[in-house]
Amino acid sequence: MLSVGLLVIALGCGSNSPGRLHTRGGAAGDDPQHRLGVHGTSLTLDGKPWWPIGINAYQLGTDWKINAGCGAEVDLERYFGSLPSGSLSRVNVYSAFAVNKHTGQLDFSRLDAIFAAAERHDQLLIGVLTGGDGGCENDYFKNEDWYRSGWRSEVSHGLPMPFEAWLNVAVQRWSSSPALAGWTPVGEPEPSSCTDASCTWQTRLCPPDAALVLRTFFDEVGSRIRSLDRDVLTFSGHTGGSQCGSAADEYQMVAASAGIDVVEYHFYEASDYVPGNPRDGLRRRVEQARAVNKPLLVAEIGVAAGACNTLEDRRREVSSLVTAARTHGAAGVMFWSYVPDPRLDQCTFDIGPDDPLLDMVGTGA
Repeated sequence: MLSVGLLVIALGCGSNSPGRLHTRGGAAGDDPQHRLGVHGTSLTLDGKPWWPIGINAYQLGTDWKINAGCGAEVDLERYFGSLPSGSLSRVNVYSAFAVNKHTGQLDFSRLDAIFAAAERHDQLLIGVLTGGDGGCENDYFKNEDWYRSGWRSEVSHGLPMPFEAWLNVAVQRWSSSPALAGWTPVGEPEPSSCTDASCTWQTRLCPPDAALVLRTFFDEVGSRIRSLDRDVLTFSGHTGGSQCGSAADEYQMVAASAGIDVVEYHFYEASDYVPGNPRDGLRRRVEQARAVNKPLLVAEIGVAAGACNTLEDRRREVSSLVTAARTHGAAGVMFWSYVPDPRLDQCTFDIGPDDPLLDMVGTGA
């Protein structure tokens, strides 16, 4: 474990009003580069209704000269330069990417480079602070104990600090970046109990109070984020199906947390359809988001291509899904996922630099 000197937390109180804006600017008196906000069940940009078509790019934090990485290294200038101004990218801002693999010490240079490149190209970022399954970190699943209290003090298997400490560091370090659109505390949270060493999903158990555990987690984490940055938007990271802690009506109970501004749903063609099943499908989730007066972002749309599907056929299929998502009331969509080295000889969700899906990014009105 690294010895980390935490910055002093300035306590404050946040707001969750329907018209909250997340505003970022340069020097005092400058106009902000962009203002991402929520108005009821819609997203806004610069105070106007906005329906973004964005993209996930989880590998941006990889720099093989510095950190352990996750996947291939991405040319940040090429990536951000290929997108229209004001496009929305969802990226992993994990503590694992802030450790120098040669010295074992904190090294923020690659993560700083992501924000700097996004700023140069007038881009927007949703930063995911950790993943529920431990992917791209240490591959250890975050169980119910982690969501109850472990997030505050547990140093998980080789990570540099507890999640609470990383949240403090990350939010304070990048809160002033004009590129920051908001934070997702945990990607695909699921407070299950593990019954074997590898915590395989088939053997996990769901505690009877899992939804309450998850709701309390968002209440506390959202409050902490707003104490550090009172205007920032917080995204739920929800997979959105029947996962432990958010199945059926539990989803709405968790979504009502004052610590969440935008709820999420993740769509993968192999296991889902539109409008989805009446208990946990997209249309039901949109209804629940409306009930708590919050936007629902389809933050991951995964459709396979390569050996199983041509890129053009995938584009047509995804275009239909985007239209359907909008018709059913979603507030925007994001594709899964950009990689610099797409495996076209395999059947994957890879979206490479020349993929026709990129032509759709940023085109939402």
